[in-house]
Amino acid sequence: MAEKNLRFATLSVVCVAHFLMPFMMSAVGVALPVIGREFHASAVQLGLIETSYVASASIFLLAMGRLGDIVGRRKIFQIGLGLFTLAGGLISQAWAVDVVIGLRFFQGMGGAMVMATTMAIVVAVFPEKDRGKALGIAVASVYAGISCGPFIGGTLVSILGWRSIFYLCIPLGLTALLTTTLLLRDEWVGAAGEPFDWQGWLIYAVSIASLVVGATHLAEGVLFRVLLAGGVCGVVLFLWFESRRRFPLLNMDLLLHNRVFALSNLAAMFNYAGTFSMTFFLSLFLQVVLGFAPHEAGGVLIIQPLVQTLFSPVCGRLSDRYPADWVATAGMALCALGIGMAATLTAVSPLSFIVVILVVLGLGFALFSSPNTRVIMTSVAERDLGVASGFSASMRTLGMMGSMTIVTVIFSWQMAGQPITPQTQDLFIQSMHIALLIFSGLCAIAVFSSFGRHQSPSK
Repeated sequence: MAEKNLRFATLSVVCVAHFLMPFMMSAVGVALPVIGREFHASAVQLGLIETSYVASASIFLLAMGRLGDIVGRRKIFQIGLGLFTLAGGLISQAWAVDVVIGLRFFQGMGGAMVMATTMAIVVAVFPEKDRGKALGIAVASVYAGISCGPFIGGTLVSILGWRSIFYLCIPLGLTALLTTTLLLRDEWVGAAGEPFDWQGWLIYAVSIASLVVGATHLAEGVLFRVLLAGGVCGVVLFLWFESRRRFPLLNMDLLLHNRVFALSNLAAMFNYAGTFSMTFFLSLFLQVVLGFAPHEAGGVLIIQPLVQTLFSPVCGRLSDRYPADWVATAGMALCALGIGMAATLTAVSPLSFIVVILVVLGLGFALFSSPNTRVIMTSVAERDLGVASGFSASMRTLGMMGSMTIVTVIFSWQMAGQPITPQTQDLFIQSMHIALLIFSGLCAIAVFSSFGRHQSPSK
């Protein structure tokens, strides 16, 4: 019974954390116009509120996964929850937009500490036969946060102001932190006593920061294109450097000699690269082309994360009964199908067709996410669980950045700086079709990556 209570408490804490992080991301996006008006912020400053969080999370994910392996995953998880909650509380008292930007960087660091350790903790606590179901519930809580963010965030901003979003961060974060402190007494350490690779992390941090800033500002000048190219070169340098280290930040054997781990992460990266911008395109399509009000468009778009939330635990359970890699491959194929369907949208497409697309994408994500995470986390030794968790989260972030970069390049090429309005909707639809065809191709690559691991047994 004590073991069951430990598992329940662990999963509860993980779910609260998994809800809180994406909820804050999506809710803050809704609040940006109000924040901008209060602080008289420029468009660049508003963009930095989001970019600083993404950049920070990207920089620290892999490092925090490795630190969790060295000093204890529970300890890193607790510190991350505390930092995330503290930064959120301080942002609620911010007096200038630059303060918000700086604190969002620290909040991203806390988020990285949490997200780099949660899956490793779940895998360590739950036995093999229940692992898929547990991971499915944990993934469902992420989608629940994404689903609730725009609605709850928008309601709070309308009634209580933008600071209320960050007030909400305090009780949720403190509840998870208190539960972790009182109920989770065990510590999980896979590589105790090994040194941390500070040199490797510095190369990685500079490279990822260059990638994030370059990708998110690609259309703003040559400097950002140079940053993007420098980031790519830096990642290559980092991989070469790590291959020569005795105690590397990233165990290169996982990429070079563990086919299941490498292909599963590659599938995740291409999955996010192919699907991340779907909500962006469909939101613009519903409002600009079909004439929906923002709240009406939000009501339609919430269908996808709701489907993901409802079906992720079921799909996680499927991966307990059937080979997880096959379940994940089927989900990736559904994602490719949904994006291919979206590439056929026109100005006269019925709303029912968009609903079908969102349901197909939601089912595809539910089938892919938790089973693929299970494959990744069970393909490595216990000592590398933190690195595996941090690396897989980093791959998702790189996929998102790749998706944003593709959209930026296509809009720069097709629309030549014109705003997206009813008058330019034909150019927008043409740009959307090109992007979605590319994304469908990326999802097809993810299908082949996912299928390729079937020939190699998991460890």
